[in-house]
Amino acid sequence: MGVKVINTILTIIAGVGGAFVLYYLLNKLVELFPPKWEERLKPYFFVGPAFVVIALYLIYPAIQTVVYSFANAQSTAFVGTKNYTDLLTNPGFQQTLLNTLLWILIVPVVTIILGLAIATLADRLRPRGEKFTKTIIFLPLAISAVGAGTIWRFVYAANPEGQPQVGLQNAILVKLGGHPVNWLQLSQFHFNSLLLMVILIWGQAGFAMVLLSAAVKGVPVETLEAARIDGAGERSIFFRVIVPQIWPTVVTVFITIVIGVMKIFDIVYVMTNGNFNTNVVGVEFFNQLFTNGNAGYAAAIVVMLMIAIIPIMYYQVRHFRAQEAAR
Repeated sequence: MGVKVINTILTIIAGVGGAFVLYYLLNKLVELFPPKWEERLKPYFFVGPAFVVIALYLIYPAIQTVVYSFANAQSTAFVGTKNYTDLLTNPGFQQTLLNTLLWILIVPVVTIILGLAIATLADRLRPRGEKFTKTIIFLPLAISAVGAGTIWRFVYAANPEGQPQVGLQNAILVKLGGHPVNWLQLSQFHFNSLLLMVILIWGQAGFAMVLLSAAVKGVPVETLEAARIDGAGERSIFFRVIVPQIWPTVVTVFITIVIGVMKIFDIVYVMTNGNFNTNVVGVEFFNQLFTNGNAGYAAAIVVMLMIAIIPIMYYQVRHFRAQEAAR
């Protein structure tokens, strides 16, 4: 444990110190130019390393992935669009896409509703109660997805009938006279996928709550008082006054969660590894690359995921620019 802590500290020092030395040297280098050229070149000198890192670790791998998606499993020969046609016509992968779509449709909406409800209700508490409530709800966000999956294993765990039930749900069920249930194997109506979604919602509700709470507090008191004077009830004030004014924040939080859901991997991998009809795109990519050793299928899955994310990112950028222009 001590060695790990020392290694972590040394890594931080090396990273921060290396960045400081790099920019110090770049600053000294640009100061060698005449003042006129120094002012012109300084922004490029300071932004340049970031562009190099992005190109090296993001743009180049993305291009290479697109190329590999048209190659065979070993990335040694081109096979055209075979990887895409094989995947899209495979019933198992079609089910994986459906599961991922269900995550995209359900998790962001439920998370936003919960986050907004908690933010609104917590704001009505006394300051000390508000802080305590928000802290408790925000805590799961500090837990890694793997850690969250491990915690929720003790909620969904099932032992054979007659043995002690360590799983919370089965313990309650048995106490009430029922029989233990293998919750994560209940694939009817995607019930087990819904149980996995609960884990992510539990982890992300705090994130939504913090941002939406800040937006709710930013609503001018004058507009609320004017609505009450006009005879509007609390429900009308919430939906017709508060929600329209915080809508840009709602959209931003929604898009952020959607992007995270499209890349979901950890929870499903830890809990079921995609078995029992719970597979999602992230887990399928991992299994194709590391379990099946098929780099072509894995690259094709990543490219399809990138294509699906691009419109969302484009909308987010446009939405952000519209917000900035309206200020």
